[in-house]
Amino acid sequence: MQNSASNKKKIPERKCLGCNESKPKKELLRVVRMPDGTVLLDFTGKKSGRGAYICRNIQCFKKARKSKRIERNLDCVIPEDVFDALEAELVKDG
Repeated sequence: MQNSASNKKKIPERKCLGCNESKPKKELLRVVRMPDGTVLLDFTGKKSGRGAYICRNIQCFKKARKSKRIERNLDCVIPEDVFDALEAELVKDG
């Protein structure tokens, strides 16, 4: 007889850079640094590149932006206009 706990599929979790809470990966929004150095939002979570995760909450995004957590996590400097575009996209999506 198999244990029912072993049949459950493990749900991948990631930590939000804004609120610092671990949540299921599908609930979070991925900010990705592409191999060519561009930074954008990845709504699918499947684009290639270095990823950082934030809640789909504008407050988490602003907190991560202010503390430069996204830049540290992606190991690159992100221009203000890119942050503004990301924020606008997040507001539009939410």
